[in-house]
Amino acid sequence: MTMRGNNTEGILPEIRDVAIGGDATVECRNLGFRYGRRDVFSDVSFTLMSGVVGLLGANGAGKTTLLTILATLRMPKSGQALLLGEDVTSVTGRQRIRRSLGYLPQTVEVMGSSTVFDNVAYAAWAHGVDFSEVGCAVERALEAVGLMDVATLRARKLSGGQRRRLGIACAIAHQPRVLLLDEPTAGVDPLQRVRLHQLMTLIGKKSTVVVSTHLADEAARVADYLLIMRDGGLAFAGSPQMLSECGMPGMDVARVIETVMAGER
Repeated sequence: MTMRGNNTEGILPEIRDVAIGGDATVECRNLGFRYGRRDVFSDVSFTLMSGVVGLLGANGAGKTTLLTILATLRMPKSGQALLLGEDVTSVTGRQRIRRSLGYLPQTVEVMGSSTVFDNVAYAAWAHGVDFSEVGCAVERALEAVGLMDVATLRARKLSGGQRRRLGIACAIAHQPRVLLLDEPTAGVDPLQRVRLHQLMTLIGKKSTVVVSTHLADEAARVADYLLIMRDGGLAFAGSPQMLSECGMPGMDVARVIETVMAGER
């Protein structure tokens, strides 16, 4: 995986390009977004390949906004975002992107009167899975998130944590090349959280998994690379090892992440 990113000037040492191989799946070039007259972020640039990417930042830093742009649900105000070589601002580009994209939003919407199985089946079919293969795709996804035992339950009866896992199953049923997860472990019990961490790692072996989280220890545990947003841009883009070298001797990666997010470095 390669990570190229711009760092907020004066915060951390410059992180240089690190080429490891593979094809770029996500590219952002001088990306910017604003609400009215307020800039959320500007001049954000990075390149991602396969692996797990931790996207971190305080509330309001722009994590969710960035994910929605990558998910083709919101257009950038400046710069360019490419997924799998397609521009998110192009109508035909968005159509091509969505076939190979999985997305879990902060708020998971389900078809409450339908079964858990049927929710995932619809998501798989909508993303182009052949009808003859939908059943296997659903079973694979539900097994991955630990929901096979409630496959016949109406989705409205799920707990908050189960609903979140259902959202992840819907996002992975078609085996996307790019998977965007916004706070995937929120409301999930500790045992299932570990299971989801293992799932992210497994999917990241072949696909790009971008995980937005406010939990520094979670990012330190699962991420191959980190994007830390702060002050309207990227404060850091690089590997956890690179980041740990910026910390005090003996300070673990999670603590260094927290100091960068808080503006202490």
